[in-house]
Amino acid sequence: MTVALLGTGIMGAAMARNLLAAGLDLRAWNRTRAKAEAVDGLKVAGTPAEAAEGADVIITMLNDGAAVRQAMEQAAPGLREGQIWAQMSTVGLAPLDGLVEIADRHGLVFVDAPVQGSRRPAEQGQLIVLASGPDGAREPLRPVFDAVGKETLWLGPAGAGSGLKLVTNTWALTLISGVGEALALAKALDVDPQAFRDVVGAGPMNSAMLQQKAAAIVDGDFAPTFTVTNAEKDTRLIGEAARSAGVRMDVIEAARERFRRAALAGHGEEDMAAGYFASFS
Repeated sequence: MTVALLGTGIMGAAMARNLLAAGLDLRAWNRTRAKAEAVDGLKVAGTPAEAAEGADVIITMLNDGAAVRQAMEQAAPGLREGQIWAQMSTVGLAPLDGLVEIADRHGLVFVDAPVQGSRRPAEQGQLIVLASGPDGAREPLRPVFDAVGKETLWLGPAGAGSGLKLVTNTWALTLISGVGEALALAKALDVDPQAFRDVVGAGPMNSAMLQQKAAAIVDGDFAPTFTVTNAEKDTRLIGEAARSAGVRMDVIEAARERFRRAALAGHGEEDMAAGYFASFS
């Protein structure tokens, strides 16, 4: 199987390494070529079309819907009818119609398959793939999804995966914002942050993510697993989808404002735990 990967950022590069380790014939394109070249053993294409030409499966792992659309339009000369396009970026719901239109125009089999997880699960091949699309794509995509994830959930027609991703991200970004606010208040009140972690860790409020992000804040370790800028982007996608569905999202809109302020304070490319700094700006 030949796989083309468009996008080798934090997530895409980790996925590329696991696809190569699984023995798949992989070539990749990235707007900043050096990021693709940093993956040992990866065949680097000069253009999206060069990457896509002859591939059985095309994966897009880019920042947002506009970036995905642009890359696939540039890939057009290398596309052929019957290729499977696994769109694994988090783009929300609004861009999907335009992406499906591109797939239909070129005769591609479109699978909406965002992933749940950040840098470390991506590096470990432990992502959860939220796949939705034609049943006929399941078997061809099995070696691809098995290489990058620990589990694949097939959820129905295209769009169901992105819908679930918005729901799960709502919870994750709410939790991370809450941890940041709790530790900001602890600092202001001169409360030992370890005491907070111990109390929460002893009861049903605990979670691995809470402890990881609390440790990052306390230790001042904001090496990005998922950036503040991307967190703000995802809160925007959640808000757009909610408004279209007639649902108010007060907490997630507050989280978006926190991430926005943290980015303006210079923390945009740090880990999303750095939303903590919004409490002091």
